[in-house]
Amino acid sequence: MSEAMVDRDGSHDFDFQTGVWRIRNERLVKRLQGSTDWETFDAIQHARLLPGGLGNIDDFITDHWPGYVGMSLRLYNPRTRKWSIYWVSNRTGVLEPPVVGSFANGVGIFEGRDRAHDEIRRFTLHRITSVTLTDDPA
Repeated sequence: MSEAMVDRDGSHDFDFQTGVWRIRNERLVKRLQGSTDWETFDAIQHARLLPGGLGNIDDFITDHWPGYVGMSLRLYNPRTRKWSIYWVSNRTGVLEPPVVGSFANGVGIFEGRDRAHDEIRRFTLHRITSVTLTDDPA
């Protein structure tokens, strides 16, 4: 039986992130505009678990944009078995609406509305190991 067919407790899906990490980021230069140009940059992430199995929180610091700091809050709903991932940065000071989703067969897919462009946005995690988080399918 596949993982997608079995009800599973996903409350530990992001435990791999706990700790301090140097992470490589890839993002579209122009989001939601049909751009195919990607930029790559490094950041430091400090991730920690929240008490009582609520989820986790992390901060994200990069020199790519001097002075930039971001933070994500991931909350797990045991009833729906889905994660809600919220984002805020010191550029806006506004907690963005969450992307919501879960992991199945080793892939995490999280979707939500982009407030600025009123379009669906998708965040995908795959090929996760204890030491690597990458979007490189190779």
